[in-house]
Amino acid sequence: MADLQNDLQTTAEVGELDALSLDPPFPPGPYARAEDPDADLLDRAHALLAAHPVADGYSGLPWALRHLPWYDLELGEIAVDTDVPRMRQGHVGALLCSLHLPEGLAADRAVAATLEQLDLVRTVIASHPEGLRLARTAGQVIDARNCGRTAVLLGPATAAALDDSVSLLRVLHALGLRILTLTGTSWASEAGLTRFGEEVVREMNRLGVLADLSGASERTIERVLAASKSPVLCTRSGARALRPHPANLPDDLLAALGRAKGLCLVPLTAEQTGPTVRDVADHLDHVRTVAGPGSVGLSGTYDAGCAHPQELTDASCYPHLVAELLRRGWPETDLALLTWGNLQRVLRTADFTARAAQERREPSTARIADLDA
Repeated sequence: MADLQNDLQTTAEVGELDALSLDPPFPPGPYARAEDPDADLLDRAHALLAAHPVADGYSGLPWALRHLPWYDLELGEIAVDTDVPRMRQGHVGALLCSLHLPEGLAADRAVAATLEQLDLVRTVIASHPEGLRLARTAGQVIDARNCGRTAVLLGPATAAALDDSVSLLRVLHALGLRILTLTGTSWASEAGLTRFGEEVVREMNRLGVLADLSGASERTIERVLAASKSPVLCTRSGARALRPHPANLPDDLLAALGRAKGLCLVPLTAEQTGPTVRDVADHLDHVRTVAGPGSVGLSGTYDAGCAHPQELTDASCYPHLVAELLRRGWPETDLALLTWGNLQRVLRTADFTARAAQERREPSTARIADLDA
């Protein structure tokens, strides 16, 4: 009898363990432990960014580093918003380093100051080989990513750095310049492009230098879209329909940019896109709807002296934005284009256009005095 009781007790215990290990035959009731949906979205965001990292369309890091007596971006640098640990945490695979100059800098210093910044970026890359790698082409961007490095592209630079000389454009390109902002000159102004400006755009196409139209006048944007054989960028432009900032684009220009296969890189700044991550997501939704999913990208605008939205305060925060877009139902295919694919497509197209143009066109010898006299 004692043995029988022991067998029955053992059987009951095993039954209880089996019952605990089996999934319930019906959905859990209202008192069952619910999973945190935000944590799940953030996990999905990290997984997506591991496969499709962020191509950050604008960083003010070069000018910010000029004012620091010492820094180490590989160990981490609290004096700036961007360093190697935070870029890895935020899955930043490519970084466009701005060579823009502060307002008020004398025009006769534009060339020298741009060259100094360009030299600084190259020095920073050389001194941080475990985290950064200079890239000029789409293929080199991929190579850097495959090696676990963040690819750094030089630009955008201000058009004043050309000093009205196509020859200087070639010099800057030989040093690695990849993007030029077409504003603030007599040949790319409120009146649009002059004949010399059109010649600059043609030479940019021949070299593979991308045109950045953020802050350009509507006439300049329209003319560049018509004249350029390569896709163009707007490195810091949101939707003017949502926030009337002068650098944001109206819907007609967003639609034209989409038709031209260009790319609008939405900035993560409180001034242009709003104070919360939801505001930034609203701009991304709008640009995707008007210009198309193939014409929208991201521009962190970190270290550029701008205030940033909540939850997007530095280069580590991109997963929070992607999680918000997942919450809104963005398909992973569109998110892959947003973070990585669209900028890669623009770089590849510019590389192909440049090779084709170099076969049929000699370097330009045009001078502003000859064309715009």
